[in-house]
Amino acid sequence: MLTVPHLDRDFDYLVSAEQSDDAQPGVRVRVRFHGRLVDAFVLERRSDTDHVGKLGWLDRVVSAEPVLTPEVRRLIDAVAARYAGTRADVVRLAVPPRHGSVEKQAPAELAPLAAKPVDTTAWAAYARGEQYLSAVQDGRAARAVWQALPGEPWAQRLAEAAAVAVNSGRGVLAVLPDQRDVDMLHAAAIQTVDETRVVALSAGLGPAARYRRWLSVLRGSARLVIGTRSAVFAPVADLGLVMVWDDGDDTLSEPRAPYPHAREVAMLRAHQLRCAALIGGYARTAEAQALVRSRWAHDLVAPRSVVRAHSPRVVALEDSGFAQERDPAAHTARLPSMALRTARTALENQAPVLVQVPRRGYVPALACARCRAVARCRHCTGPLSLPDRQTAGAVCRWCGRDQPALRCARCGSDAVRAVVVGARRTAEELGRAFPGVTVITSGGDAMVASVPAEPAVVVATPGAEPRADGGYGAALLLDSWALLGRQDLRAAEDTLRRWMAAATLVRDRGAGGAVAVVAETAIPTVQALIRWDPVSHADAELESRTEVGLPPAAHMAAVDGAPDAVHAMLETAELPEAAQLLGPVDLPVGARRPPGMPADSPVSRMLVRVPRDGGLELAAALRRATVILSARHDQQPVRVQIDPLHIG
Repeated sequence: MLTVPHLDRDFDYLVSAEQSDDAQPGVRVRVRFHGRLVDAFVLERRSDTDHVGKLGWLDRVVSAEPVLTPEVRRLIDAVAARYAGTRADVVRLAVPPRHGSVEKQAPAELAPLAAKPVDTTAWAAYARGEQYLSAVQDGRAARAVWQALPGEPWAQRLAEAAAVAVNSGRGVLAVLPDQRDVDMLHAAAIQTVDETRVVALSAGLGPAARYRRWLSVLRGSARLVIGTRSAVFAPVADLGLVMVWDDGDDTLSEPRAPYPHAREVAMLRAHQLRCAALIGGYARTAEAQALVRSRWAHDLVAPRSVVRAHSPRVVALEDSGFAQERDPAAHTARLPSMALRTARTALENQAPVLVQVPRRGYVPALACARCRAVARCRHCTGPLSLPDRQTAGAVCRWCGRDQPALRCARCGSDAVRAVVVGARRTAEELGRAFPGVTVITSGGDAMVASVPAEPAVVVATPGAEPRADGGYGAALLLDSWALLGRQDLRAAEDTLRRWMAAATLVRDRGAGGAVAVVAETAIPTVQALIRWDPVSHADAELESRTEVGLPPAAHMAAVDGAPDAVHAMLETAELPEAAQLLGPVDLPVGARRPPGMPADSPVSRMLVRVPRDGGLELAAALRRATVILSARHDQQPVRVQIDPLHIG
């Protein structure tokens, strides 16, 4: 496959009689292109050609295994068109590298699939939950957005839905954010589906193991495929159900071109195959809510009385004068008395306490104590941090250089203060606040899987919260301003998702579970947590984005590169009439650059916005412009992202 944009098209080659039997559509081959051998795939066999010149011969068939199936090829074309990318880039994501020795191994003989009984009564807690599973069993294209109850064992529910589809003779694909989620669903799935027919795909597998499992999917022996974002392209036979869990997680967005999101690819696949789809989570994204509002999917939500019974009690900072008189430092203290009381009550009841902090490390950001200017590295202007208490000076988070002597470039002061407090520093503070209580930290490379049901304080960053046997007695959500105050389109949505992920690990209110969020009650995101109402929050988020024309209410392309290259791209592209140009703006130092761009050159960003129905037209225009500029070879590289996850 040729990754150069202006060569992203089909080429005709002659096939010799000796190669004819093996050179079937979908197999890997080697061809000579412009004097060198390149890898390729056979797309189709024809007896004629529209090429007017002399045709070259196929060099050799690498393998007779048809790894590029017609369904996956159609999905690759759709993803390339949706995200203004090249098919070669999408194929790289969809088809793993070949492992010859694995491919030559004979597949294991499997016994006929034996259906296991499935208990789906737990789905009755959700309105139309049982009807949805009946539609999946009947093979209908039922699509839903599932709002999981607090504390719901989501892996068991997804395993039950998958078993219903498998027992009806169809394949199932489940896409999850990370390896921990994959392991949880796999453990639940083998209780409801024959273990020999369940395959887990993830980046952590070695090349041989991953290719062996992927081949079992291709050859039809695997009926339930569980994996991270790249598994969304897995060649599942007779696909009947596509499931995506926690679609708001950043890891579901591919960091490589053309930067597709696994949720969008999964929905494209469900649309193409007319199969069932399920998007689930404790929180809800505006994109998922847009699917419900457009009637492409329907809600699976439990009644309010059921939600209230399953959720913990949530308390926040009160805004009344009486509350401020009772606790004057509540709005300025990092650990107000409200949070300390909640934690002490849980510890007295012999239950662990979860403390969620947004940042890992000790003090990940410093500022001048006099003028509050952010402390930056003298070499690369990166932010300075304090890795631990023993370190004499600061360390740059970008280049790693030590800064033994700190002096503010603005006012000359040598005094610094903490802008953000990390997990390790928080653990120190809590150790002093609760003497004699075990303090456990989880985050980064030192993640803890679970903790016992005994008094302890667990300090964790979002996504690294360990599970507690029997649930936590309480959870403290600290430094809310660090999450809500980010200059990001999805700041409120992502904050609620992280809070709910932590709060769902807490016991329900009937068992004394409580969550203390250190934020003002009047903030809409805090209100949504108190009411445990992510649906209304997502609906309000979607409404506000619709008013200002932001995704998913509109489609937006981010064009990054050198200012001249960005200008040339937009001048070349025949943009739709409804397109609006926003910018340009200069990206900060340290921002991710287009591949091949010099490290010291400035990066400019231009946003192009079109109405919701103009997304494919915009992508096609930018794709054509990329092809033209690629053929000219007179501009620096430009990165094009359709509906980027973070706009700013």
